[in-house]
Amino acid sequence: MNVSTKKWICLKISSLILIPLMLWFILNFVSIYDRDFAEINDFFSNTTSKFLFSLFLVFGFLFSALNISEVFEDYIEENNFKNVANRLLYLSAIIIPLFTIILLFI
Repeated sequence: MNVSTKKWICLKISSLILIPLMLWFILNFVSIYDRDFAEINDFFSNTTSKFLFSLFLVFGFLFSALNISEVFEDYIEENNFKNVANRLLYLSAIIIPLFTIILLFI
């Protein structure tokens, strides 16, 4: 299986996983939107909420990184720039959710 096929399969799997996570996030965001800090803190203190929000972040960043890398493949001609852009994109797609999850679990 070549790299493009693997990326396509990962993109489809991550989009399927994101559908219920996005519904969960939207419903909970609506319910805590007008709440005070203590109630929002209680929501994120719940282990289930932390876990589901962490999954939402990981798969959201994975999905966006895979989509943006396809844009790089299509519109950046020079391979050196394309490789650097893809590496920086994937590095940020790992660091940003990881940093957020660490702060969430502290």
